[in-house]
Amino acid sequence: MHDYFSQAGVVTSVDLMQDKFTGKSRGFAFVEFATVEEAKKAVEQFNGKEFQGRALVVNIARPREERPPRRFSGPRDRGDARDRA
Repeated sequence: MHDYFSQAGVVTSVDLMQDKFTGKSRGFAFVEFATVEEAKKAVEQFNGKEFQGRALVVNIARPREERPPRRFSGPRDRGDARDRA
């Protein structure tokens, strides 16, 4: 992937997202370029193009949105007949 995107400019890092349980690719990555101009060139050059049999969606990453903390909703002791087998 590094070599492919380096056609648009100097790639400083590639972070391929993987499923934390299976280790398989989640189907997207973050590719960083040395300059904003090179990143924009990559969007123009690769967005919509095919790579390894899949159409690429290439865009400039947006900052992560603030999200409220997730609440854990694990098993609860309901005290009903199902729990007293």
